[in-house]
Amino acid sequence: MEKFDPFVAEWVAFAQDPKYNLVEKCLKLAQILEYPDLDIESNIQRINEIAKSLKVILSDVKNPTYLISMLNEHLFDTLGFHGDADDYYNPKNNFLNEVLQKKSGIPITLSILYVEIARRIGLDLKICGFPSHVVVKHNEEMILDPFSGGHLLSIDDLEDILFRNFGEEIEFSPEFLDELPEDKILVRIIRNLKNSYAQSYAYEKALRCADMILAVEPESPDEIRDKGIILERLQKYQPALDHLNKYLEIAPEAQDVDFILELIRNTREKSSQ
Repeated sequence: MEKFDPFVAEWVAFAQDPKYNLVEKCLKLAQILEYPDLDIESNIQRINEIAKSLKVILSDVKNPTYLISMLNEHLFDTLGFHGDADDYYNPKNNFLNEVLQKKSGIPITLSILYVEIARRIGLDLKICGFPSHVVVKHNEEMILDPFSGGHLLSIDDLEDILFRNFGEEIEFSPEFLDELPEDKILVRIIRNLKNSYAQSYAYEKALRCADMILAVEPESPDEIRDKGIILERLQKYQPALDHLNKYLEIAPEAQDVDFILELIRNTREKSSQ
């Protein structure tokens, strides 16, 4: 039987409560995982202040192109927010409170902040789940990259992003620019954190992230596999075997089957010692 984790239970209850918005849920995630004393309300007030300081300099023009231009100038040029290319995989880049404090982040957290401030000046922008690099769109014709100062992206730019991250494995598809639902945004952030924690050997934190995702996507093959790998690293061999075998049951044609079979064999050997 799975061990009950009150942190995971608290997260799921909060994340699934419709009375909280995306920003509140992102800040709650930070509070649960890393910052138990985090004052959520003061961080929301900081976002309010950014929006107010932008409103002061806006004219009466409501043209979206003008508003986007002013948003970019204020957020990136005046206030100095920018993409953290130097320390991209630092877990802190996934926490909105850290992004607000250090004024840098990764595509997904900068996009959340960008869309939230845009909303407060009357701009309806959507977050898109573009592979490996979250972007923002206005209607269907303007694709914006908050990681690069709100730069307007062409299809060629998007294809370049895909090529840099995947080589020729993936070709551009219009569905990559579909709006990313709130629950998928949160899962994507937690998945980033899981990978960052695992890479820095913080396996207990990585395990908590895997459990957070599995609580809302219980049949996700990748998460079942990753939890098995993390459990093996923690020397919890029997539950690791349970998860790795379940992964092979539900994804028998996966590309990493040989790797997982080898890991199962090694884990069995360790568990019998």
